[in-house]
Amino acid sequence: MAEIKIEKPSIEKLESIGVKNWSSWECKPSTFDWEYTSDETAYILEGKVKVITSTEEVEINKGDLVTFPKGLKCTWKVMEKIRKVYNM
Repeated sequence: MAEIKIEKPSIEKLESIGVKNWSSWECKPSTFDWEYTSDETAYILEGKVKVITSTEEVEINKGDLVTFPKGLKCTWKVMEKIRKVYNM
């Protein structure tokens, strides 16, 4: 199974993929389990989260462009209030 992909995108890339039109979501510090029912790409506007899967643990921060594959089961540990925009 594909894993989580993280990159620091350029302004040009963000404009080309249309992040301004994506849905938004935010969450206060908490811990919860999640399963992705489709591929999701998210751009982190604010905050910090650790995402733990059966094979890895990644830290995601403000400015990261993250891709989560369909079928991924994970635990989110929101350490600082997170605000993101996402596209499924």
